[in-house]
Amino acid sequence: MRFRNSLKINWLSVTASFLLVGVVGGVVLLFEFYTDDVYFKTKDFNYFLIFTLCFVFILNYFVLEFLFSFYSKNQIRRITNILPEDIIHDFDTDIGFKELGEKVHEMNQKNAEIDMMKEMEDYRKEYIGNVSHELKTPLFSIQGYIETLREGGVEDLNIRDKYLERIDKSVERLLNIVKDLDMINRFEAGQIELKYSTFDINYLIQEVFDLLEMDAEKHSMTMQLQTTQSQLFVFADKQRISQVLINLISNAVKYANREEAQIIVSTREGMKSIHISVEDNGMGIKPENLPRIFERFYRVESSRNRKEGGSGLGLAIVKHIMEAHKQSISVESVYLSGTKFKFKLSKPFLEKSKRTNPLLYIDRHQPMR
Repeated sequence: MRFRNSLKINWLSVTASFLLVGVVGGVVLLFEFYTDDVYFKTKDFNYFLIFTLCFVFILNYFVLEFLFSFYSKNQIRRITNILPEDIIHDFDTDIGFKELGEKVHEMNQKNAEIDMMKEMEDYRKEYIGNVSHELKTPLFSIQGYIETLREGGVEDLNIRDKYLERIDKSVERLLNIVKDLDMINRFEAGQIELKYSTFDINYLIQEVFDLLEMDAEKHSMTMQLQTTQSQLFVFADKQRISQVLINLISNAVKYANREEAQIIVSTREGMKSIHISVEDNGMGIKPENLPRIFERFYRVESSRNRKEGGSGLGLAIVKHIMEAHKQSISVESVYLSGTKFKFKLSKPFLEKSKRTNPLLYIDRHQPMR
């Protein structure tokens, strides 16, 4: 094995030596062709020429090998001086450019793995902190209510009923957080199978409007459906898409924070998909917060604390549902002007909807006077 390694051929040196010998041989042959001296045309001279060219080839090969080796070692020594000490060891005295490249590649891979592990560790710490914070709030509330009841509050029927109702709400909030976390984990593990069916997305939007009508009235908000067709059929999981619409619209309702607040849900037909958008004229989202709004428990502003009672997982669930449908969801927002979410759903394979040109406006709720 050592003998075989010692006989490694450097094809660059071979090529350079061959070119040099070829040039010398060509010059000699031209001289032989044009000269009148008979000696240069004898077999002895030809044998001598072949021997000389072979000797020059071998000598030139080893000279080039020495020069290449000397140059490469100097360059490698310069490179290793700026590399970490743990890459080049004392026993790597005969390391070449190829081996050095492999070691540098291994170093880059290790650094990339270390960076990824650090990011995962930071995410894990943040995630655990968020989960503990979300669970801590309702648990502390339950603990406080129970202590009050145990200290005599249970004797007062008004206090007892009021605190039991608050305990019930806190327990419901805990259950919602656990259910949402379980849903996200099952989506990520691919354990939730979608139940595809063909349904009218406009009708589903109107159902969601009816469901959230009372919340909209509390905020004096109008909800409007804008569509180019009275019916637009999609092929998707109806229950999951209903979750998407409820999360997006209820978020817009919660964070309206202005007079004449409104939500506009738009639907239009594309070549292969139905395009859907949910737009509000609320407070909007700052540009630096936009990339993170689909993260679990991420709060756009500290003022939007846990007082709203949600699990903080709504947009994360929306993202996973859309990814399960092989679709994506995007967001556009101008701070203090409003936010717009956009996504697409596949059209039924064998169904064609009738096209109508005029834009339809369907108001599902008017603010209370």
